[in-house]
Amino acid sequence: MAKPIHVVDLFAGPGGLAEGFASVATGGARAFRIALSVEKEPSAFRTLKLRSFYRQFESSAPQSYYDYLAGRISHAALIRKHPREWFRACEETHQLELGAAGTDEILDPLLDRVAVEANGACVLVGGPPCQAYSLVGRARNKGIVGYVAGEDHRHFLYREYIRILKRLKPAVFVMENVKGILSSRVNGDAIFDRVLEDLRGAGGTSDSYRIVQLAPYDSPSGYVIRSELHGVPQARHRVILLGIRSDLPIGNMDFRLSSSPPVNVRDVIGNLAALRSGLSRGPDDPERWAETAAAGCRLAARACSRMGDRSRKAAARLIEAASAIEQRGADLERSSTTPARPRNQNLAGWLCDKRLEALPNHYARGHMPDDLARYAFVAAFAELWGRSPKADEFPNELAPAHANWTSGKFVDRFRAQRWNAPSSTITSHISKDGHYFIHPDPVQCRSLTVREAARLQTFPDNYFFEGNRTAQYVQVGNAVPPLLAFQIAKIVAEILKVSEVRAAA
Repeated sequence: MAKPIHVVDLFAGPGGLAEGFASVATGGARAFRIALSVEKEPSAFRTLKLRSFYRQFESSAPQSYYDYLAGRISHAALIRKHPREWFRACEETHQLELGAAGTDEILDPLLDRVAVEANGACVLVGGPPCQAYSLVGRARNKGIVGYVAGEDHRHFLYREYIRILKRLKPAVFVMENVKGILSSRVNGDAIFDRVLEDLRGAGGTSDSYRIVQLAPYDSPSGYVIRSELHGVPQARHRVILLGIRSDLPIGNMDFRLSSSPPVNVRDVIGNLAALRSGLSRGPDDPERWAETAAAGCRLAARACSRMGDRSRKAAARLIEAASAIEQRGADLERSSTTPARPRNQNLAGWLCDKRLEALPNHYARGHMPDDLARYAFVAAFAELWGRSPKADEFPNELAPAHANWTSGKFVDRFRAQRWNAPSSTITSHISKDGHYFIHPDPVQCRSLTVREAARLQTFPDNYFFEGNRTAQYVQVGNAVPPLLAFQIAKIVAEILKVSEVRAAA
């Protein structure tokens, strides 16, 4: 029986790509083994290592893992119970900053070991940090006095990926990044053209790797994957490059991802327990929150009633929300550990774990009292008209006291998710204020929790995010959806099967 194919995961974050690859099975056994994962950020690294620990138990995780998720035992106690599995997780995961001085001295021997063990049958995956490529990041950089794109090391972290690709010589690689990389330029040169050229020539010749198209539809440059067309309940569009070593005989294999029926927000988070937000300024308790939220809904309703027939519908919906808050708002909690099965059966099989007694990371953040009214208004508006209101559609009473509110720079500063559509792209910005990620239910007057964002990213419910809540949001927003990674991994497994590249028995 062939051994699992070795996988090296760079810029791993909390491990979304690795989770997808580790979930592929052939003949009842794992097709891939995560041999090495590298991440620099401390909280993401802790999450990554914990998930590696979870995978060390081939059949199923021990009860102590679920006790840890439920808060019944400490992290130290978990390690003491399973030292062998924790040691293996420590061997697999490494907290290193790729491209930093001294990292190569630690990393290169690890890569060489993987290369020897894999005997030519390994896969390299990862996504170099995207802040320098993203449209938002580039706009922000323009406002930095003295910023020079050619001196921003983040533009060139992909070269570390190339360096490792050259050293490891994997059979296949997968590289992920934001769409902004397609239009990013440094000193007049197109970054993406340079990336493609470097990837293709990583084996020493200009055609060392063949980069193929995964998208089964028209896509910019053929490399942009629309996650919502592949069973992910999120409109996340990312560049994903699949490279195959040119010596592999793959014939006329079709590499395109299969399309899947759309999944909406309600399908995934609609059954989770309703929560209230916290009040971020002043005392916070259920009764005070209910009083503040109901008053905010009624304020928004009065403002809408003066804006014409169209907005009167929103006013009526807000009155309903205010009444619901007055009736049961004081009973809403800020957190819930109650597991809930999604309506979508395909995703239920992927997300749910029957052994999970306590759902982790489902805790609502605090919001300023004035934002409760804005969130309720935006959610009601989106519910009625299928989109979030622009700044000039806000009632004056709900306009934030922001100098740039009417400048045109904050046209869609507040955005609610819609029950009957995939979510907008979950990004690390969700860690800031939540204005772009308002829950669809006007009664709850809040932004998404980490667990709700994780479900929209297709992380299984037993995937625990370490660190404080801000760090958890950043991890979820920066990750590759594991379900999408799983579908890509199945194509990679088929490539290696067809080309008969297998690890030594």
